[in-house]
Amino acid sequence: MGLLDDRIVLVNGGSQGVGAAVARAAAREGAVVAVTGRRPEPGEALVAELAAAGGRAMFVRADLADAGQAGESVAEVVRAYGRIDGLVNSAGLTSRGTLLDTTPELFDQHIAINLRAPFFAMQAAVADMVRREEPGTIVNVITSSAHGGQPFLAPYVAAKAGLVGLTRNAAHAHRWDRIRINGLNIGWTATEGEDATQRTFHGAGDDWRELAAARLPMGRLGRPDEIADFVVLLLSDRSGVVTGSVIDWDQNVLGGLD
Repeated sequence: MGLLDDRIVLVNGGSQGVGAAVARAAAREGAVVAVTGRRPEPGEALVAELAAAGGRAMFVRADLADAGQAGESVAEVVRAYGRIDGLVNSAGLTSRGTLLDTTPELFDQHIAINLRAPFFAMQAAVADMVRREEPGTIVNVITSSAHGGQPFLAPYVAAKAGLVGLTRNAAHAHRWDRIRINGLNIGWTATEGEDATQRTFHGAGDDWRELAAARLPMGRLGRPDEIADFVVLLLSDRSGVVTGSVIDWDQNVLGGLD
């Protein structure tokens, strides 16, 4: 038996990076997986990959910057399968901006993807769980930068810190509904999106991963599959009664000084 046998799990932002790794891990543990994305090609390719491995999956095309589509992504899963048991909010926008150069437009983009989309996806998922009077689990993929972050991440940090607060607020509000809501503050991770970010905003070359690894205590960046295993644990009954926890999944220790 898998940890998520016959659970219906939606992974928002699940067509690449950490989200795709979560989708693979959830399917491997027996879940029926739905993934969202703006572009159908990577999403449908992932669904085909999961199906070829014996899993059950569907792709939901959605622009999560649109609050209506964020909620509708859940509604589409409920229409297809009759319910939703688990939600993972893994979509993220990491474009750069400081306090002094961030425009209102850039700020709103970060709020839309990094905070508003999870809010309305959670709203729709929790509504279905409450309607059915059944338990459920939600995991928000956040960031260790929510503790403060670098100066060039000002709008990103503002939105993700809001998601930390939302995670705890929603967990508290729905603990008596047996809906467990937790978050992961992930550290520096080797993903396709991070590769594009390093090249676009920091002029990084092909060796940026090696240079970054040399600066980290464990000598390497985090891997999406490792995060995915942790997310699956939080989605499953093996994480017990844990709710309202925002776990630092990182190799740097908050408050530690050399």
